[in-house]
Amino acid sequence: MTFRAVAVDLTRLVTRLRHASPSGIDRVDLAYARHFLGQNGDRFGIVSTGLGPRVLDRAQALGIVEAVAAGWVEDLDATRDPVYRRLAAILGDGLDTPATALPPRPDAFTRRRIQAETTIRILRARRSDALPPGTVYIHTSHLRLDKPQRFDWLYDRCDVQPVFFVHDLIPIEYPEYGRPGEAGRHRVRMQTVAAHAAHVIVNSADVGARFTRHLAARGLGAKPVTVALLGAEGVFGPAQEVVRFARPTFVVCGTIEPRKNHLTLLNLWRDLAERHGPETPRLVLVGRRGWEAENIIDMLERCPAIREHVTEVSGLSTHGLARLLQGATALLMPSFAEGYGLPVVEAAASGLPVVASDLAVHREISERFAHLLDPLDGSGWRAAIEDLSRPGSPMRADLKRRLDGYVPPGWATHFAGVEQALADSICGPDA
Repeated sequence: MTFRAVAVDLTRLVTRLRHASPSGIDRVDLAYARHFLGQNGDRFGIVSTGLGPRVLDRAQALGIVEAVAAGWVEDLDATRDPVYRRLAAILGDGLDTPATALPPRPDAFTRRRIQAETTIRILRARRSDALPPGTVYIHTSHLRLDKPQRFDWLYDRCDVQPVFFVHDLIPIEYPEYGRPGEAGRHRVRMQTVAAHAAHVIVNSADVGARFTRHLAARGLGAKPVTVALLGAEGVFGPAQEVVRFARPTFVVCGTIEPRKNHLTLLNLWRDLAERHGPETPRLVLVGRRGWEAENIIDMLERCPAIREHVTEVSGLSTHGLARLLQGATALLMPSFAEGYGLPVVEAAASGLPVVASDLAVHREISERFAHLLDPLDGSGWRAAIEDLSRPGSPMRADLKRRLDGYVPPGWATHFAGVEQALADSICGPDA
């Protein structure tokens, strides 16, 4: 099913021109941009500016999208990903494939130049009156929602059907994990959504319920909400070849920040190192360093007990992450709060046992196959790690058995559900 006219907000993707690797929300933005801009019908990109929204035609919009993607390392096979090859040397993954020359990638100066040229093109682009009547406007990140004046143009274009993606309400419900003032900014974001949305997409039923309760508590009108689980990329699947590391290897994915509970794992690894010495399993932290993470960073940089057993890696390609998961012992997801938990799905798709915190959203997406623990249950996490590390671990065999027949959510199913929901609730679809 397609819609006559769709405009995809590209504001966040434009800002990612200066980044060499994507975040989870970046991947959602990219998937939505490619999906809708690749359809038949009138398709546009929209970029929010201080002078009002600017409308790009399909070719201009796709040019920006692909320029962003070209700056990332997402399409590199794991054996060609220099970040993974460095990690493989540490883990003992003896890659048979020799390193080959990489395709040229834009350096920081080139990315800045492309960003400057893109900004000029955007400022010269058309205004919102260029959108056809009844256009479906899709905004899939939280960017600029804390600046409600950026969306005042929707009052002048009441025929436009705005659709917003709400990823979580964590800054409001867990302000202790965010930057100072972030809770207030996120409340403004939700007010902006409430003021304009014809429809809201969420990544889990848990987020949908929290969003609806938040609107009710603040006396804001209810919105039609569609739950659409995020898709795992096709690269996440059973290994085509056996991937083995030199010792048991556990993986935790996500920005290094207090909410992800890295500190508990690092303290556990110090204890494990004292108990097991050179037989200590390895922990790989995948993700860039985030905010309010000083205690975590101090452990990573200044704790000699974990230095030989904990490896930090950022900038890993999707293919590199997939190979890491295919050779690992288990994924650890001890977060205190999550909106979805995409690494859980990616790990399960790869056939990897999952140990996750007992959160509503983790029960929603992984209760069938994950071993769920209270994020504060240090002894429980240590027992699970030690059990899974043993040769012939019954726990590992049981967790792998639970994955039999598991089919991860995919992007095709995601978009089919989203388009059907939008067709049922707002005007504009072709029958």
